[in-house]
Amino acid sequence: MNTNEKQKLSVLIITFNEELHIKSLLQDIDFADEIIVVDSFSTDQTIQIIESFKNVQLIQNHFINYTLQRNFALDQAKNDWVLFIDADERLTPDLKAEILYVINNNKASAYLIYRTFMFKKLKLHFSGWQTDKIFRLFKRTNCRYTEDRMVHEKLIVNGPVATLKSKLIHFSYTNYKDYKTKMYNYGVLKANEKLKKGQKSSLFMTIFHPLYTFLYQFLIRLGFLDGAKGIIICYLNAYSIFIRYKELHRLTSSRI
Repeated sequence: MNTNEKQKLSVLIITFNEELHIKSLLQDIDFADEIIVVDSFSTDQTIQIIESFKNVQLIQNHFINYTLQRNFALDQAKNDWVLFIDADERLTPDLKAEILYVINNNKASAYLIYRTFMFKKLKLHFSGWQTDKIFRLFKRTNCRYTEDRMVHEKLIVNGPVATLKSKLIHFSYTNYKDYKTKMYNYGVLKANEKLKKGQKSSLFMTIFHPLYTFLYQFLIRLGFLDGAKGIIICYLNAYSIFIRYKELHRLTSSRI
């Protein structure tokens, strides 16, 4: 391969009912050579919005879990370099420039990207999110998501790893109801993940683990410095842990 040849980038997005975010995101990633959206049969205006962008390829695929959906999306990409981005994330101009630079200088097989968590339109400074980073940019042929996780996917990287300097903007928290629903769904998927591994729930873990999560994020990870925003985020993250064990108990009890 000619190492001086300009590297092409595929941007991959998985969606379900993202009418609030998807238009702004698709307008934001016009620097990509290929844009693929894998949608799990949205029931709002997401599909119509996506179809209004002629440079975007839309594929619908039934959602089983996040890992399988991401691996499915990977298999659709034509280019070696891929950027995974969620509908509620945005790239800064500096991040776009850095992405284009690193894929053409080939220093690593995968790049971690720090994220700035936005609570509505305000930046969340602490509450455990201050060091949040995630694999988003990588060589498709060198990487794959391990299928033993259903949520909070783990990328297996064959090759060196690096971290980008610029951050993603993460508009994860729009309102209390939507974020609570998201945390609930994460908890259910985690319960099924634990069930698959043969793990069981217990009263001790159902009480202790959520309480520990809240106190750790609120006190040790300085959530209290985020004020009311910190209380809400730390509580809902702990709530997801509680749902995990409650659902695991339900699943294991139904097998008896």
